[in-house]
Amino acid sequence: MADHDIMTEVRIKRIYDPPARSDGKRILVDRLWPRGIKRDDADLDAWLKDFAPSDTLRRWYHHDPQKWSEFKRRYIAELQKNPAAGELKKAMAASKPVTLLFAAKDDVHNNAAVLRDFLRGEDAADR
Repeated sequence: MADHDIMTEVRIKRIYDPPARSDGKRILVDRLWPRGIKRDDADLDAWLKDFAPSDTLRRWYHHDPQKWSEFKRRYIAELQKNPAAGELKKAMAASKPVTLLFAAKDDVHNNAAVLRDFLRGEDAADR
């Protein structure tokens, strides 16, 4: 099965939305723990903060949609240099579906959307 086919069941969801059985494996992909969420109540399978944007990139972007294209370019460059990215793809292929959780209010312009497309092998085109 092609890598693209394996990763088609990667979804994204705000961590503040209630968990669902259809989420499958739930992975938080933010560098900082979300405000107002108790760790015991998060219903997570993993917190992979090493796959979140660097602190420098996160601070620069500051959820400004006008910086979205440049943010994606820089974040993908970080992901491509991350030696564990291949291992993450393999681990996720064994657990379908997978839901990447994020705290941002914007459902479109967030790091989980870029990571999802990266893991699927898509180019994360402007949305």
